[in-house]
Formats: sequence, structure tokens, C-alpha cells
Amino acid sequence: MKQVDEGTALSVSSGRFDGAVITRVIPERYRSLLLLGLVFLAVNALVRAGLLAFDGELGNLAPGRLLGIFGFGVIYDLAALSWLLIPFVLLAWAVPTGKLGRLVHGVLSTALLTAVLIAMAFTAASEGVFWNEFSSRFNFIAVDYLIYTREVVGNIRQSYPLGLMLTGVGLSAAVLAWLVVPRFWRHAGAYGGGWRRRSLVSLGLLCLPVLSFMAVGDQFREQLATPSARELAGNGYYDFMRAFRSNDLDYRVFYRNLPLPQAQQILRRELVADAITPVADLKDPVLRRIQPKGARREHNVVLVSMESLGADYVESFGGRPGLTPNLDRLGREGLVFNQLYATGLRTVRGLEALTLSIPPTPGHAVPMRKNNKGFQTLGGVLAGAGYEPLYIYGGYSQFDNMQDFFGGNGYTVIDRSAIPSEAISHETIWGVADEDLFKLSVREIDKRVASGRKVFAHVMTTSNHRPFTFPDGRIDLRSGSGRDAAVKYSDWAIGQLVREASTYAWFHNTVFVFVADHTSNGRGRTDLPPENFRIPMIVYAPGIVQPGRVDLVGSQIDVAPTLLGMLNIGYTSHFFGHDLLGDDGVRHQRALMANYLTVGYMQDGVMVSLSPKQRVQLADAQTGKMIPNNDPRAAGLTEEAIAYYQVATEQLRGRLQNGGSFISQAHASSRH
Repeated sequence: MKQVDEGTALSVSSGRFDGAVITRVIPERYRSLLLLGLVFLAVNALVRAGLLAFDGELGNLAPGRLLGIFGFGVIYDLAALSWLLIPFVLLAWAVPTGKLGRLVHGVLSTALLTAVLIAMAFTAASEGVFWNEFSSRFNFIAVDYLIYTREVVGNIRQSYPLGLMLTGVGLSAAVLAWLVVPRFWRHAGAYGGGWRRRSLVSLGLLCLPVLSFMAVGDQFREQLATPSARELAGNGYYDFMRAFRSNDLDYRVFYRNLPLPQAQQILRRELVADAITPVADLKDPVLRRIQPKGARREHNVVLVSMESLGADYVESFGGRPGLTPNLDRLGREGLVFNQLYATGLRTVRGLEALTLSIPPTPGHAVPMRKNNKGFQTLGGVLAGAGYEPLYIYGGYSQFDNMQDFFGGNGYTVIDRSAIPSEAISHETIWGVADEDLFKLSVREIDKRVASGRKVFAHVMTTSNHRPFTFPDGRIDLRSGSGRDAAVKYSDWAIGQLVREASTYAWFHNTVFVFVADHTSNGRGRTDLPPENFRIPMIVYAPGIVQPGRVDLVGSQIDVAPTLLGMLNIGYTSHFFGHDLLGDDGVRHQRALMANYLTVGYMQDGVMVSLSPKQRVQLADAQTGKMIPNNDPRAAGLTEEAIAYYQVATEQLRGRLQNGGSFISQAHASSRH
């Protein structure tokens, strides 16, 4: 009783309105956790307010929406807090409550608090950087970036005043410590209660994270009207752990499904056209024989996937004027695909679609998965037609698993390491300047053509990426001044590529394809605003490809079949895409796209969005206005959307009988 009385005396003498009864139920030591919780909630509210101001969407300032953002935000903050408290609770339970125990608990818990305050300040700054890059709370991109710390840390160092930011983090942590530590120490060094009482209180607190895991999900913020409001209501800690758990979602469990035979039948109907012969394998609806339209055209192919270049930056596609004079000229002299849509918001998604012609299934893109070999690829089909497939990248190819994926699927991988330092005019953490990459590409192509080989070169640029720096004196905008300057420089480098290549004999027998890997902004009025996924694609080959414009709606997964169709290459196809210049491209104009956990299907002016918890939403692709489920178009379009993603997932996971859609390169590529 002596210790209880001492604890009561401490409580009363401090002047706080709690009394002996509360002290006996909740020992003074545990009040330190309450203080930590209040600080955590306050810091996260400030972060939320800062992101709200930075986002600049005025609709979020409406009283009802603002209340939802901060009200639901508290729920996610409390869920994250329940996990943060675990080490403090265990410490409060494990350390005895005697005089020495109080001192030990005070020292250890205060040291832990100091580390947490530094982490809170650092996380707040990190959330700002991540929001600036992705307009999102932490998601599975943040989880992936833990693997590539060299590129990520380097990008931050080159793009932001890192010294100033770290100083700000340190000062913020110091201010927090100055405000919190003295009071926290007073509570942490106080009476902790007997072993039984500590056990009961600690057990109750340790039930909170379990409760939050079971009760807190997306159901709260999903009530908010816009994607930005839903993101603002989130919590960085909570969303990071959620992404860590769910970055490889099983479509069968989390998304709307159809009976598999029905999904297969729908997809077979979608993919089979007059110029295609179905293969007698009812378990594989994608498998079909592509018949060439004429004699094979023996041309080299250079596919340039342009970093982050949305159609909104290309003047001839209705974008900003004056930034892309070279692409605009190539468009006038080449074949323009005016309604092509990216499948995702990251380079790895673009590479997946362009190479594998597969929908963007939830979770990791295929190149990032462990089982990413033995697929039919664009390079593999061309290899079967006598080409040497190259993948040429301006950075180091271990990033995003490029070396493993392309090298494991039959490509010769050439990257930054092939360029001597003296030949580099400029580089960032992501890679060399585009002009250096293109010089390397021309050199590697010429070497192979000189030895009598046909070449397919997939070239991936990097300059149009933060920090947006490039060699001085190339354009009339300053290096590092923003994305407009980087776009204009990248366009300048493309002009240099075409000019240099034109001095070689093989230029006149080469088809150049310029297509973006993704856009620079995927978020908008809906989860999947189509205008923010629209990308340019230009096929340039004077004397080979007639200038023109294709206004059919298509997807990045259609690029490989369309290019093979232009070359009149027949093959057994396991691709989900179709030839935009063939009959099937006219009959089925649709685009597939994804934004983190939401996957979509756009056709006939309607966007079908499929989300976890079997959610299905239909919206007008132009206005974003929701379409009711009883709309005549709803059932058919929803089933088509589900069929694409369900069958792709089943085949990726190898669940279809008689083998999946993706088979070895040697078997997949047919010679004629």
C-alpha cells in the first residue's frame, strides 16, 4: 500500500484532475503513453494540413469534405498509434516499479521517445517528398523503393536541398523534444503499479493493434468523394504497412470474379478476329495464331520508350506548345497513334505492357516478380524471326529488376556500365543524359547490322525524371528548372538521335517507334482519369511507313501486336493485346490502366474500375460522372473488364490446365 499511496500523492501534488482512483487503475507510468499519443496525433494532423495546402485542390476545403478528411484521418492515426505504442507498453510492463526500476524505465523510455520524435520529423518530411512525386500517401512504391536505396536517396539528394531538409528535420525533432521530454520524463519515472496491474493495463493496450487490424480498413476514407481527399485522410505509417502487406494482392480474393469458364469465353470472343486462327485449347483463351497480311518486311526496329512523357506535354497531341518540336515534326512525317493509353504510372508498368502485352494486374508488375522468366515477349517473337533483341538503358539495369527480367527473357542487356566516363556529357542518379544513351544505342545497333544481323533495340530514356537536369547549352531552358525543361531537352535528344542515325545506311531500313512509358500525373477527378494516362506514340520510317493518324482507342499492351502486324510477322500469340491496324483493333477499341490498387477498363466512353473488396464502379470517361449499375452498358463492360484481369492473373499464377499463356521463348516464337 505504501507504493500505491506514493503514486496517489504524486498525482495529487501535480495538480492534475485525476485523483487516487484513476491512479490506482492506470499507474502514473502509463500516462507517458497518453502524452506520446497526443503528440503523435498532433504531428500527423499538421502533416495532413500541410499536404492539404500543398495539394491545392479547393474542393477539399468544403466544410463537409474537410471534416471527413480530418475526422477519418484521426481513425487512421489512432490505428497507426496503436502499433507505435507496442515497445513502450512492453517496456512499461517489463521494468519493475521500485526506485531503481523507475529510473531505468524513465531513462529507457525517454531514449526511445527521442528516437521516435526524430523518426516522426523524418517521416513528415518524407511524406512531403513522396506526395510531391506521386500525389499519394506511402504505397507499395515506397515499399519497393526500400530495395533501391541508391537511386532513391540519390534522387532526393539531386532534386531537393537535402542539407536544408535534414537541418529542418533536426530542428523539428529538437523542438518536439524540448516541448515533450520534460513532461514525459516526469510520467515515465513515476510509479508503475504492481506486476498484476501492469499486466492487465499492458494487455489491454496490446489488444488495440489487434483491434485496429480487424476493424480499420478503407471503408472510412472510401466515403470521401475524391482520390485526393481519400489520400489526405490516410496516415503514412498505416498506409506503408498496408502496402507492405498487400503489394501482391491475389485478384481471386480481393477483386470481383466470374466463373472461370465464363471469363475465358468472354476473352476468347474479345481476341479472335478474321485475321486470327484460334488454337484448339479451350483452357487458354488467349492462345491464337496470327496470320501475316503479306510478305514479311525485313526491317530493323528501334523502340524508344520515353520517360514520363504524357500527351499533355506534346503539342501535336494537344499538349503544351513549344516543348516538343522534334516529336511534332516526326509525327507529321510518320504514323501517329492519337488515342493510346499507358497501363500504369511507373516505368516498370510501361515496360511490362510494351514487352509482354499483358494487363496491369494488381500488385507487382511482372518484371518485379520472382518468377519473371520464360514469357513470350516482343523481343522473343522477333528473335524467332531472325532479330537480335537488345534492351538499352541509360541507368544501371539492376534497378526495377531490369537486368534479371530482360536478360532472363532472351534480350541482350546494355546499360550505363557500357559507357566510359569520358563519353558522358551529364548524368543523374537515374542514368546518363538521353543524348549519351542514344549515341550508345546507335553504336550498338551499327555494330550488329555491320555483322549482317537484324536488330530490335528497346531503348529506355531517363532524362525526363526529377531532378530534371541535363547538359547546358542544348535548349533555351535552364537545366534543373522543372519538367518543362526536361521534356524539351528529351525532345532535343530525340532530334539528335534521328539526325545521327540518318547518317548510317541502316537508317533507311529501320522502323523507329517513339512511345511513352507512362505520364507524369495519374491522379485527378477519379481514381483513373483517362486523360492522365494518355501518351504519345509515333512510328517514324520514311519510305517504309506512310504518314497518317490513327484515332482508334488502344492500350500499351497493343503496341507489340501492332508492330508485329506492321512487319507482317506471323506467330502463335499469347499476347492479350491486339493489332490496332487490323480488324480486331477496329472492332474492340478499349484501354486498360491501373493506379496502385485500382485496375480499369475503358471502352465506348465508359471507365470500369475494379478495386479491392470486390468493388466495381462505372463512370463516364469524359466527365467522371458515376454510371448506375442498371445502365444497359454496365453488365457487358464489367464482365469484359473482369475477364481481362481475371484470366491474366490466373495465367500469371499458372493455374490454367494445359499450361499457362506464357511459355518458353523457343516454343513461343514461330519462324516462317
